Order: sequence, then structure tokens, then C-alpha cells
Amino acid sequence: MEDQDSNPAKEVARDVFPFLRVYKDGTIQRLVATESLPPGLDSETNVVSKDVVIFPETGVSARLYLPDDEPISRKKLPLVVYYHGGGFFAASTASREYHSALNRIVAASNVILASVDYRLAPENPIPVPYDDAFAALEWIAGAGGGSEPWLRDHADLDRVYLAG
Repeated sequence: MEDQDSNPAKEVARDVFPFLRVYKDGTIQRLVATESLPPGLDSETNVVSKDVVIFPETGVSARLYLPDDEPISRKKLPLVVYYHGGGFFAASTASREYHSALNRIVAASNVILASVDYRLAPENPIPVPYDDAFAALEWIAGAGGGSEPWLRDHADLDRVYLAG
């Protein structure tokens, strides 16, 4: 085992303070930690959420949100497709600030919401996050090939809105 003191300090290729640092050896250090929240029933809004994998081969997924009264109602609701912020290199659908805000939006607006979790740069350089976002939209438009019951049974795909 090599002594750590004999290893020279990693050389920084790009410093994007306060968000991340890219080293010349290709490793990346994210400087901003994001607190993640699990999907489930939000006790404050009674909105329920769940994570679905859209493309297993890339890891692209979405967090779906359903308003509290929707399981009882048979009326299909508008669908909002949401792309989280973070400059395409930070945050996720599970980040506290987005998850909490989206619960409130769904409760107040009575919509179904799909928050897309695309791959992040710099590990996946632009246009990868754009391609993921568009591929997820195409998947959603096909209601997950009919395999995703929340979209198939509750989303009105004639009323789709993009946000982010």
C-alpha cells in the first residue's frame, strides 16, 4: 500500500467554485452537497411520489407526483414535465428544494408531475443532458409505453406543459 504522503496533490484542471472541481486525472469533486429526500407520501401536502427508471441502460429516471385526491378521481389531469435546475451539473429530482417545491405545486395546481433526472455534466458533457431530457419527454409522451400506470391512468397527454 502506497503512503498517501508520497502522492503529490492532484492537479486541478478546472475549478468551478463553489460547485465542483475537475482534476487533470479526470476525477470530479462536487463541492456542494445536495440533501436528497425519498419519494413517498408528503404529510404536508398529501401528494404521493415515486421514482421510475426510464432508461435502465443510462440511469435516466423520473420522480412522478400524484395529487392526494387523484386515486379516487377518474378524471385525467394535466401533466407537467419538470426539469430541475443546477446548470446541468448539480442537483437532482430528489434534491430537497425541488422535491418540496414540487409537492406544493402539485397540491395547489391539481396536476400530475414528472420531474426528469437527467445525467449530469461534466461526467456527461453537453449535449447528453439535453438528449436525456428530450428522450424522457418522448418516453412520457408514449406514457412509458403504456407500462407506467400513473401516466397511463391519470395523465391527460393532450395537456402537457414543460417547466424548469
